[in-house]
Amino acid sequence: MDEDAADTDRHPLRVVIAPDSFKGTASATEVATALADGWRDARPADEAVLAPMADGGEGTLDAFLAAVPGASRRPVRVTGPAGAPVDAAWVLLPDGTAVVELAATSGLGLLARDGSERLLPLDAHTLGFGQAIGAALDAGAERLVLAIGGSSSTDGGTGALTALGARFLNAAGEPVPLGGRGLRDIAEVDLSGVRALPPGGATILSDVTSPLLGPLGAATVFGPQKGAGPAEIEKLEAGLAALLTVVGRPDSPGAGAAGGTGYGLLAWGAELASGASAVGSVIGLPALIADANVVITGEGRFDSQSAAGKVPTYVAELARAAGASPLLVAGSLAADPDGFAAAVALDRLAGGAAAAMAAPARWARAAAAALARAAR
Repeated sequence: MDEDAADTDRHPLRVVIAPDSFKGTASATEVATALADGWRDARPADEAVLAPMADGGEGTLDAFLAAVPGASRRPVRVTGPAGAPVDAAWVLLPDGTAVVELAATSGLGLLARDGSERLLPLDAHTLGFGQAIGAALDAGAERLVLAIGGSSSTDGGTGALTALGARFLNAAGEPVPLGGRGLRDIAEVDLSGVRALPPGGATILSDVTSPLLGPLGAATVFGPQKGAGPAEIEKLEAGLAALLTVVGRPDSPGAGAAGGTGYGLLAWGAELASGASAVGSVIGLPALIADANVVITGEGRFDSQSAAGKVPTYVAELARAAGASPLLVAGSLAADPDGFAAAVALDRLAGGAAAAMAAPARWARAAAAALARAAR
């Protein structure tokens, strides 16, 4: 038996593995499984505890399904962000809470499945998200948890509110088109027909603290990710400003989340919560980490926004508070991974981003093995 193997046998570690999804390439569950396999390759005597995470974006439904006994997936067909039907789902928890995920109904990843050949920065909308919320209300949901990461649109949540009974009218009293294109023409908002919140209210899960407007707002910061160029960003900003004026609710941190969907839901009466911490609380992550030696987390791209409530930062804070060593595995590192004992980027292991994205599980496994070999 070599020295490393003997050390592994004498000092087994408890390793909690809590990554977010690597958006567009691998789910949080797939990433967690690959990381666990890689760690066990190098340190088979260690205990690996899988806790796939989410922060309100893609994978939130799966995190709740995996963590809450008795949770059930409820299929629903909605209108996708470019107008084509989308087969999606929401999740019903045993206590009557319905979890609805915007990414599954109106997300950026759905545009290709809608048949669009390009992103639709002015026309994509959140109507399907509102339809799924309506389906949950129809089913008798007692409370709503609304995960709004991964949006494809910048419509201020007007599509979702339209599905719930709101009317956004131009100066002639006609409904404006769905999407960001029609926002500038809104002259009147009729909320008299909007469905009431359920008895337990609605909680928005988001990892974004941006306001609706301005240089840190929905259009300026997130519009380019959805295909908007400078001219389109200007139009979207003007449209969101018009929406704010007509609705009358002040701008606030988090209102710019999901292309302004945060603003629309706040105007409906929902409350904002940190997505990562809310999901972590539901799956019992603080308790899992309390007696861990090592905690591995990660996401597809670790960048300057990762510190603003995203999964890796939240998990690392829990790890440090528990005296565990926080480790990071990311598809790419676009910011200094401060606060982590070690970090590995898959694109560097694989020799490029394309290779890493083509086989994320393979390279995640290799990354975890490398981290495990360095662990003591």
